[in-house]
Amino acid sequence: MDATGGAPTIVFIPGFMQPGDAWAPVVERLGERYRCHPLDHRQHTYAGRLRELAEVGKGSVLCGYSLGGRLALRAALADPGRYAGLVTVGATAGIEAPGQRAMRAEADEKLASWIETQPIEQVVAVWERQPLFADQSDLLVEAQRPGRLAQDPRGLALLLRTAGQGALEPAWEQLHTLPLPLMAIAGSIDERYAEAARRMAAAVPAGRVEIVDHAGHAPQLQQPDAVARLLADFLDNDLGQSGV
Repeated sequence: MDATGGAPTIVFIPGFMQPGDAWAPVVERLGERYRCHPLDHRQHTYAGRLRELAEVGKGSVLCGYSLGGRLALRAALADPGRYAGLVTVGATAGIEAPGQRAMRAEADEKLASWIETQPIEQVVAVWERQPLFADQSDLLVEAQRPGRLAQDPRGLALLLRTAGQGALEPAWEQLHTLPLPLMAIAGSIDERYAEAARRMAAAVPAGRVEIVDHAGHAPQLQQPDAVARLLADFLDNDLGQSGV
């Protein structure tokens, strides 16, 4: 519980090229019972976004998707006493092999250089065609488009350079030190991230993994009822057992 004696606030952290209200399908299912705060970032660097997370209320639960999950994990590792719990969705603790990380950094730099020279409409059109999102329906892709079109290409490029998977050191070896309850969620179709979720949960002393059926990289959008139920259970049971 937080300092007011009620359930902790859930801070919902969006992924790359998303606003805070991308979490709306889950927030709508939790809002009457839990305090929800979809975070709209003002900063576009790794350090700036970590500062924004540190500014949220003490005792909050961080819940981040994809890039937001990576940021939430590192914020919790940096200052675990500030937060009550951590939920990651479609996230990983980083690329371990230095050679692979260097290759990813090079690819991210090329993408960033292209993004900052293009109109946002072109950036979004290319981003939506990624194989990672191939299992999402046309309606779901269209529903996300306004939030993506509202982004600034220069801010996206800066974020990719500072918070992309090629830019961040892996955090796998730190996971055993995390004292917070962790729930790592992934979609069953998203095999690579499902394996990362299993590994993250196994490494954290109070970790649990949840694989959402019939979902890919964005289970919170594809199966919001299931994700909302998991979050409610985490808040009601895992946090209570940890003494929060």
